[in-house]
Amino acid sequence: MQLIKPNWDAPAHVHAYSTTRLGGVSEQQYAGLNLGLHVQDDPNSVATNRQLLSKQAQGAGDFCWLNQTHSNRLIKVSASTKQGIDADASWTTSTDCTCAVMTADCLPVLITDQQGSFVAAIHAGWRGLYDGIIENSITTISKELEIPSQQLLVWLGPCIGPEAFEVGDEVRRLFAEHEPSATHAFIAGSPGKWFADLHALARLRLTGFPGVNISATPLCTYNDPHLFYSYRRDGQTGRLATFIYLN
Repeated sequence: MQLIKPNWDAPAHVHAYSTTRLGGVSEQQYAGLNLGLHVQDDPNSVATNRQLLSKQAQGAGDFCWLNQTHSNRLIKVSASTKQGIDADASWTTSTDCTCAVMTADCLPVLITDQQGSFVAAIHAGWRGLYDGIIENSITTISKELEIPSQQLLVWLGPCIGPEAFEVGDEVRRLFAEHEPSATHAFIAGSPGKWFADLHALARLRLTGFPGVNISATPLCTYNDPHLFYSYRRDGQTGRLATFIYLN
């Protein structure tokens, strides 16, 4: 199993990783460490993969798996939280659970603060980004815990890169209507199409939180079939997990 660690300065008791497809027992188009139960892989293989991941993540609490719907909904979780709640972001101040999101091209975002008083994981496809899942999550958490944005640490994980993520003109128009400078996150592709930069769009949404410390990985899920599942590249495929916990 090969895990990717964020390149950020989080406190030592904050543990965060993105999985790759390496390791695991899934086969065929899911070959490797598929963690998604909703992609028609053998449920027994997925269960084994999740057990392997839990064993690898030493000291992690119970993984809280969401039913992701490309929404802007954030939930606060604990070990007693029911699995499969409809949401695309979770956060906790507890050491008894692990916040996790699944992706296969969408952008995973992790958040903590300089004290490590909380952790959060966000699933941000273009719909979630447009609907403000990052802003909603940070605003909600910061308000409840009274944390200034200058103390926040954000990591943008592996996702489909700007040279591969082609979208229609309507997507560019939506973002531009919300914020005109968002046009800089799109490069012209084939007629009526644009290549979108999810990291750039996320950074733009983070400008509303002055002083936030942003880190990112340049890894592209689409261009590295050895390491990553990619829905845009392969269609029916597995899911990666990006997760964070306190210990």
